[in-house]
Amino acid sequence: MTKSEAEETVIRIPADRTFIEGNLMLPPKSKAIVVFAHGSGSSRFSPRNTQVAKEINEKGISTLLIDLLTAQEESVDLVTAQFRFNIDLLAKRLVDATEWIKKTPKTKNLVIGYFGASTGAAAALIAAAKLPADIKAVVSRGGRPDLAAEHLSKVKAPTLLIVGGNDPEVLVMNREALKHIPAEKKLEIVPGATHLFEERGKLEIVARLAIDWFSKYLI
Repeated sequence: MTKSEAEETVIRIPADRTFIEGNLMLPPKSKAIVVFAHGSGSSRFSPRNTQVAKEINEKGISTLLIDLLTAQEESVDLVTAQFRFNIDLLAKRLVDATEWIKKTPKTKNLVIGYFGASTGAAAALIAAAKLPADIKAVVSRGGRPDLAAEHLSKVKAPTLLIVGGNDPEVLVMNREALKHIPAEKKLEIVPGATHLFEERGKLEIVARLAIDWFSKYLI
């Protein structure tokens, strides 16, 4: 699939009394969509998530990369950090995006999965727990599932936790969280990778693991 074969749209999603923005990519004949929830200090233009999303698109799966905060909230957060750990707010915005997918003609028939990074992974797990009938798979990259601790027992979607082998604190958090998720689950450790998977070839491994997981449970 080439970029020209996919339909790319910038969208605005109603969220409470405001709007959040996203980039929607719809490959031809797509049957599933993965919603990306970014970590603190990041955005839908994150080069890491953009790279993973592109590889997912090449497998015929749609993607929605969204900013869970408004531009104004992000500006405040850069100074005060007051929103980045408001996981309940981030999860609520992710639920809003999911409801938009379910109501929009071009996306309403797509099977939905989540890809969360860092604090975005906690939001994804909470949203998945709140929408057990709608979310069919979750992938976490360097996630903070500990921030979703009280919701983990309600996660019904098959969940893949991907952690860098050189990210020891987050690895401990993910191993503990895995014990509390009742759904089908797996922890994948990428040797030699740190928290952001910036080392050569490591993000490609993340993309391959995510694609395998989503291909199994969404398609």
